Amino acid sequence: MSAQETSNGGIFRFLIDNSLLLLIGAVTALVWANWADQIGSPSYHDLIHFDVRTLWGGDDHAVPSDDNHHWYLVSFIINDVLMALFFAIAAKEVWESLLPGGALSNPRKAATPLLATLGGIIGPAMIYLIGAYATGTYAQLGHGWAVPCATDIAFSYLVARLVFGAGHPAVAFLLLLAIADDAAGLLILAVFYPSAPIEPAWLLLTAAAMGLAVGLRKWKIRSHWLYILGPGVLAWYSFYSAHIHPALGLVPIIPFLPSATSDLGIFAADERQRDDTLNMFEHFWRTPVEFILGLFGLVNAGVVFSSVGTGTWLVLGGLFLGKPLGITAMTLLAEKGFRLQTPAGMDYRHIATLGLISGIGFTVALFVSVAAFPISGAIQDSVKMGALLSFLAAPVAIVVGKMLGIQPSDADDDHSANAADS
Repeated sequence: MSAQETSNGGIFRFLIDNSLLLLIGAVTALVWANWADQIGSPSYHDLIHFDVRTLWGGDDHAVPSDDNHHWYLVSFIINDVLMALFFAIAAKEVWESLLPGGALSNPRKAATPLLATLGGIIGPAMIYLIGAYATGTYAQLGHGWAVPCATDIAFSYLVARLVFGAGHPAVAFLLLLAIADDAAGLLILAVFYPSAPIEPAWLLLTAAAMGLAVGLRKWKIRSHWLYILGPGVLAWYSFYSAHIHPALGLVPIIPFLPSATSDLGIFAADERQRDDTLNMFEHFWRTPVEFILGLFGLVNAGVVFSSVGTGTWLVLGGLFLGKPLGITAMTLLAEKGFRLQTPAGMDYRHIATLGLISGIGFTVALFVSVAAFPISGAIQDSVKMGALLSFLAAPVAIVVGKMLGIQPSDADDDHSANAADS
């Protein structure tokens, strides 16, 4: 991901660089849905289920109920088609982190944050499932165990810089943890949240798409458009047909785009100067994806406040308790059990606080909410509300950091951007 450019781009660049279009879309959806609920208007519901064929005079009837994917509906176009670009960029960050110099390239340096990531998945899932059993709602809500496992990398990074200071090693630790969490999230979505029983035969088309991408690379094709419109479309369709969430459809193609042989670190300023195919893909799509995220928030965050329920508290319990407990426990195990080290300048005040910060699930948590509970209704809405309210982890982490005596350190952004790789 390219470095922040806010200082040179004014308010518009500020909104783009800080992923605030997503927040604006989500807030707009909340206000709209609650206003519509108060006056009995179906306007928000009509937006989500709008059939785009009516724009050119096509069929204005509802898509048949036995068509689970609703090809022509706004919600399908945004969640299943356009969001594939968001997950492709997430996959790009994960792939680059494995290159020399990347945050995950050195197993010894990455071992402690990777174990912390595991704790940040197991802890929330356990809290969620224990809560579901204790409240007698496992049958209705148990499938959503992965919702609180997510960490929103953009928002957590912003909050971490506020709490720790741009150059503090806790920021690099959190970035590495969030990158690994992205990788785990992609795998969880693919394996545990198919839209129907998986049909493995269709994955042969994925293999063919990957083979085609290898061929394009050998032919020294540099345009990312040919990779996306050729192998990318094939892989997306194979995922769709295999009943793996199609938003992950571009992920298998990303490693085959010609790329630099090393990683400069997430948010590194010098990455803007790279012109390899993988970076050009990210440079081109970065701003459009922010608008896509705004639309994603608009069509998914429209939950009425009366939807707060057991699912909400299970998700928040997983994020606010499970995340810090799991991350702290696994870091302690890494240090005391496996004799691994935490970065110099960090103690368990920082570990616990960054565990709270990683409880900002938001984007991916909201996405998993829809994947786990695809049928609209009270259950989906209650879980969505938990994903949305996870943003409250930000002020909670700031207050906890102050209570624990954590003071932001003074350092420039470039130090922070590359600290994960040092």
